[in-house]
Amino acid sequence: MRRREFITLVAGAAAWPLPARAQERERIRRIGALMSFTADDAAGHSRVVAFAQALAEAGWIEGRNLRMEIRWSAGDPERTRKYAAELVQLAPDAILAVGSSTTGPLLEATRSVPVVFVQVAEPVGAGFVETLSHPGGNATGFMLYEYRIGAKWLQVLKEIAPNIKRAGFLQNLGVATGPGEFGAMQAAGPSLGIELRPMNVRNVADIERAIAAFAAQQPNGGLVVAGGAPVSVHRDVVIRLALQHRLPAVYSDPAFAAEGGLIAFGPDRLDQYRRAAGYVDRILKGDSQASA
Repeated sequence: MRRREFITLVAGAAAWPLPARAQERERIRRIGALMSFTADDAAGHSRVVAFAQALAEAGWIEGRNLRMEIRWSAGDPERTRKYAAELVQLAPDAILAVGSSTTGPLLEATRSVPVVFVQVAEPVGAGFVETLSHPGGNATGFMLYEYRIGAKWLQVLKEIAPNIKRAGFLQNLGVATGPGEFGAMQAAGPSLGIELRPMNVRNVADIERAIAAFAAQQPNGGLVVAGGAPVSVHRDVVIRLALQHRLPAVYSDPAFAAEGGLIAFGPDRLDQYRRAAGYVDRILKGDSQASA
């Protein structure tokens, strides 16, 4: 996102009073944001705006006392590592990390810059924090959901498509939470009469091959689609293929349903960004407990 576009988005959402002369001389604080979306992703932009609005409500205004450096990794591991190192080199006061795919590389790049994460499932299991109550280190943030939500996804799929006999679980092979979610679905599968199949992908070509191969097998199949890159980055491809192959699908991210997917079951993403702004506000004001 270009800086001018970002400022326009935020300015268009609320009218802020003109700063006084003394305020113009305020120290400019710098924060980074490593997004797992593409730069033109509407859902990604709406979440950045929610984060910026919450910061503005706390008194941190882009161009007055705040400078935000945003990088869009598009779910690409190499680009994510590059941007993680780039943001750390800017020596920001804090960095917003979106999802496990960006949180891990950021924590590899720095153990001193505070990292506030959102959209991370099981941050303890992923090794990002020591415990939920006492994160330790330089990372803190918000857990998206527990592994057990996998069973609920499968139950929802059975409710909307009672004839389902088999379900493919579309997930990023590199995300540590996948096995836990799949395990929860496996435990629930027999009672629902559903056979599970993992569909591990790393890029859009994998997604296309996996869905086509699954659809070509026996009938009465459906999909459970986890979040995280590259699946979320290529939402349009996943939705199109599910419709094309007549596969009822349950998605973990509401953005899928908003863009034409059948149904989504998961928490409000925007709320996590607003709450993350509260943690960043505390860090900027010198609260060491916000990042420990």
